[in-house]
Amino acid sequence: MVSFKLCISDPSTGKTYQKEVKDNLTRPFIGLNIGETIKGDSIEMSGYEFQITGGSDYCGFPMRRGILGLRKKITVLGGVGFRGGAKGIKRRKTVCGHKIHEKISQINLKVIKQGSKKLNEVFGVSDESKKEAKDDKNEAKEHKAEERKEDKAEKEHKSVEKKEIKEHIVEEKKEAKEHKPEEKHEKPKEHKGEKKA
Repeated sequence: MVSFKLCISDPSTGKTYQKEVKDNLTRPFIGLNIGETIKGDSIEMSGYEFQITGGSDYCGFPMRRGILGLRKKITVLGGVGFRGGAKGIKRRKTVCGHKIHEKISQINLKVIKQGSKKLNEVFGVSDESKKEAKDDKNEAKEHKAEERKEDKAEKEHKSVEKKEIKEHIVEEKKEAKEHKPEEKHEKPKEHKGEKKA
């Protein structure tokens, strides 16, 4: 079973949406190259048109324009697969070819033609649901902070209790030492010249 994860970016809003396609919906992508376009109708997004900007295979190696074959190790100065280090630094990096095949797991798409519905409507993401999700996230954050605060207070309380118990034990020992009667058992002295009976 072939499946692709589509990362669809909308340049007009700067947002990215994810969609997974399987079986029959993956067929239109097979054989296409980076830079080619695909109609949205083939992936159940009527009216839209997308451009393939890149992707990666099942091992995470990125697709790179101008590379033939499934995978190659090339020396790169920068760009896809290597962000670049200091000036003039080159690296040997493994990259995928620019053609989409069955082993590709992610495809990056860019919207070049809008459909009748906006992308947030197509994916069922409204501003209200986003706001609710944000509120839930903030609430969870606050709850976590409150829990941490309570844990800290509990730890402080326990440490104070331990200190008090320790001081109490020391005090008891001190008092016991002070009230303990000093018992000295002296042996009776024997006088010279006295004989034992």
